[in-house]
Amino acid sequence: MPETRARLLAEAEVLLRTRGYAAFSYADLADRIAIRKASIHHHFPTKEALLAALVDEYLARFVAKLAEIAHAHDDVRDRLRAYAHLFLDGIEHGLLPLCGALAAERAALPDSMRPVVARFFRLHLDWLIEQLDAGIAAGTIDARVDANDTAHLLLGALEGGSFVAWALDEPATMLRAFDAAMQSLTPQRTAPASRRPSPRRSS
Repeated sequence: MPETRARLLAEAEVLLRTRGYAAFSYADLADRIAIRKASIHHHFPTKEALLAALVDEYLARFVAKLAEIAHAHDDVRDRLRAYAHLFLDGIEHGLLPLCGALAAERAALPDSMRPVVARFFRLHLDWLIEQLDAGIAAGTIDARVDANDTAHLLLGALEGGSFVAWALDEPATMLRAFDAAMQSLTPQRTAPASRRPSPRRSS
């Protein structure tokens, strides 16, 4: 049934973002939604198939969310802030970022999923670069900013901030590095050079 499949994916995502891929089993999943393991195998014959379906659906939701953010905010800095709050919302609900959770267990993932994890991070970076380039063109981001380097900086601040906040159990600290990075993007306004008075000519 479609609703059973949806529940399995939702609960598997929670387990993945809290325990990790290697640390949960179909028995854990069966306990969470009170069904038999055989029923899970009916929908997802292997754990690899479950993970592939989970990531595909998550990526579809994520892409839709990025489009929604771009549509809702004209200012690039507001878009970046809304993007950062996607990470904050997860931490406030006790969930690590899915991409970070997967990357942390890269060695334990099926070989087929490793390129998917790389593509997941590339999706983040490409979107950030697009926003930064737009901000530079609009004059809301400092023109001296390198969009590629800064995209890595912002994503690293959010992924790393998520793990630090998770370890400390202090969600409010999650955006500290991101906020500091954002301050560095503000265009630097140089004061106009003062005009020296022309020397008076003697009559």
